[in-house]
Amino acid sequence: MASIRNIKRRIKSVHSTSQITKAMKLVATAKMQKARKNVEETRPFFLTMQNTISSIVNGSRGITHPYIKEREVKNTMYIVMASDRGLAGGYNANVCKLALQHMEQKQNVKVIVIGRKSRDFFNRRKYSIHDAYIGISENPKYAHAARVGDTVLDLYMKEEIDEVYLVYTAFKSTIQQVPTVKKLLPVDVSEFEEVKEAKKKTLMDYEPSPEGVLEYVIPKYINSVIYGAMVESAASEQGARMTAMDSATENAMDIIDRLTVEYNRARQASITQEITEIVGGSEALK
Repeated sequence: MASIRNIKRRIKSVHSTSQITKAMKLVATAKMQKARKNVEETRPFFLTMQNTISSIVNGSRGITHPYIKEREVKNTMYIVMASDRGLAGGYNANVCKLALQHMEQKQNVKVIVIGRKSRDFFNRRKYSIHDAYIGISENPKYAHAARVGDTVLDLYMKEEIDEVYLVYTAFKSTIQQVPTVKKLLPVDVSEFEEVKEAKKKTLMDYEPSPEGVLEYVIPKYINSVIYGAMVESAASEQGARMTAMDSATENAMDIIDRLTVEYNRARQASITQEITEIVGGSEALK
């Protein structure tokens, strides 16, 4: 049995750890509330962009554009979003493993990584990393998304890549975050069917042409999707960290309870031994 002094030292150490995890949970909760607000503010703009593209594509006959035209896939780009810090449960591992599983079906893969954990994950596996964005996972800005969007659109139009996938963690609720793969390019307008059906068809003329409008609108749509994914990932990261720190605090309390029982038993055994020694000594003096 461990000595009383060692048990007291372990109780003190675990108690200090529980205070840290409790504080980290409170910080994560505050950050998550802010990130959740950003998610709610971002979604309307994203839906408006979907409505616009859907109305152009479905309201114009014979429309063709490189952004929506399928072509032979020789090179694939993935944008993978994880966090810059750990202590978030399975958040980073889940999204990176989902991306890796999807990549195994492709050839000639390039990766744009967002977050230190994503960069380290694909570096260890010797993937070709085109760009890495570090230090923005918790507080993304639209400018960050625009830089990523401009990069993939430029490579796509030069035909250096033939399709683009976005891998991120969708924020469903405080306790539910879902790793998700979304195809960015070419834009799959069939995804907008529900939006199309919800809207009444209207007759519209596009100047200079539907293709010209798409040339302007789709880059905005791509940037908004990337930014929305960044914001959702930020909220998911804080939700996952809040849950992980809550579990860690509860586990620390369980350990303290077990150590306290062990401490009481050790103390009781020590007292019993001292009484036995006193009684034995008094008997020896008789």
